[in-house]
Amino acid sequence: MKVIGLTGNLGCGKSTVARMLRDLGAAEIDLDAVARQIRNNDAEARAEVERRFGTIDARELARVVFADPAALADLEAILHPRVRNEVRARLAELEEGGVAAVVVEGIKLLESPLHDRCDTTWVVRCNEADAVKRLAASRGMREADARARLANQSPQEEKVAQADEVIDGSAPLDETRAQVAAAFARLMSWDRAAEQEAPPDPVD
Repeated sequence: MKVIGLTGNLGCGKSTVARMLRDLGAAEIDLDAVARQIRNNDAEARAEVERRFGTIDARELARVVFADPAALADLEAILHPRVRNEVRARLAELEEGGVAAVVVEGIKLLESPLHDRCDTTWVVRCNEADAVKRLAASRGMREADARARLANQSPQEEKVAQADEVIDGSAPLDETRAQVAAAFARLMSWDRAAEQEAPPDPVD
């Protein structure tokens, strides 16, 4: 099973690229969705979050942690180990089920030990103006708030430097889809080529 690590800064189109990969047959694990599930359904995690922040409301937590790096680190210390355990379990289940490819999507994937589980790293990059417009449209953010959130993330070029594939999230959708399809085809053809080049099993 090939594991695609998909990352990029906020508003660059990671979810769009993940959807394109699903259309090509890849399974998907969204790290943000896993974290939300744990925050909402894991009683121990909920209690820890509430003790530290006085709330488990998603909007209030976002308001607090994105204005305070120490608070964000505290929230991540509660959630991220549980997220990693859940993702590893899901990957094992998918592999056992014979899935050929899975995309693991997360904004901080490169900083996570889960990155070591990925066979290839894809980074979606875009113009900042496009990211700001998308955040305003999808999340109702004011421009100043969107730019502040983007400024708190690691620079795009740092992510691009670690990428095996760079997807242009500012391109027209048809062009982005073509990029994704070509990169996916390369990945899966390399997998088949490696199988074909493997030496035959020894004959007893």
